[in-house]
Amino acid sequence: MRAIVLDAPGPATALQIREVPKPVLRAGWVLLRVEAFGLNRSELHTRLGLAGPDVTFPRVLGIEAAGIIEAAPGTDLEVGSKAVAMMEGMGRSIDSGYAEYTLVPPGSVIPVETDLDWARLGALPEVLQTAWGSLTVGVGLKMGDSLLIRGGTSSVGLMAAILAKRQGATVVSATRRPERAVELRALGIDHVLVDDGHIADAVREIFPGGVDGAIELVGSPTPQDTLRSCRPGGTTCFTGMLSNQWIVEQFYPIDFIPRGVRLTAYGGGASDLPRNVLTDIASAMHRGEIEMPIEVYTMSDIVRAHDDMEHDRVTAKQVVLTRGDP
Repeated sequence: MRAIVLDAPGPATALQIREVPKPVLRAGWVLLRVEAFGLNRSELHTRLGLAGPDVTFPRVLGIEAAGIIEAAPGTDLEVGSKAVAMMEGMGRSIDSGYAEYTLVPPGSVIPVETDLDWARLGALPEVLQTAWGSLTVGVGLKMGDSLLIRGGTSSVGLMAAILAKRQGATVVSATRRPERAVELRALGIDHVLVDDGHIADAVREIFPGGVDGAIELVGSPTPQDTLRSCRPGGTTCFTGMLSNQWIVEQFYPIDFIPRGVRLTAYGGGASDLPRNVLTDIASAMHRGEIEMPIEVYTMSDIVRAHDDMEHDRVTAKQVVLTRGDP
């Protein structure tokens, strides 16, 4: 089978397409015939050498994949059914989705009944799980709340806005790129702000008392300002590190967190995404009720795709089709 292998951290050109053995079946594991996989900042961090100690090389990257269950010995998963897989060590301690087949633990797999095309289904697993978890576990968003999304043109930011609007929320989305404001407004986002690192005052011009909730996707440079955007009793959920900066230096909570504002964090896996939510969103996309921007590549495009991700060229979820090459 073909797989994209990273021998060691490096530039995008370090990703090499190779013929490798198809994974050998193991009892209690799931062999997935991969049809599409999404690209994520996690894989960029791994390629840049910024990932944690659980990553070993050489490695087939990919923290998510979508495809057909080809074998699942010792499990109750149905062979031949469509499924997505994510996390559970994928692309870090075990080879994963940047390949035509991947062998994954059953806890990473969510079967799904859908007629959605592979490109759009491949865009969903990780971005939907992260956005859903940030809104429900992290923020506790309620019908009609106001929400700030910091890092609004990221794929998680786009999906979080889509989900929040489906809950009747008023959404404020921030982007560092002024030219992308039009794209965000086209998605039905209520208020778009250009992020210069200090947007709390601009948020409070729209909501003088502050927003009910906020999702922080930029990382350690901005959460204090994001917290200032929230009302007392409101919640900021720290979810992403688009800045590639993970650690908040000189963190003094009493000074950092405004009085009465809550700071949470979210990071999850397949078990945090209910199967009915995945099915519902996939069905809504198939019916045309949801438009999630995607950028589609083939495996031979992987260097360009990773370079696009690293240099923030795309306002969409990047997806690779494994069988799209000539």
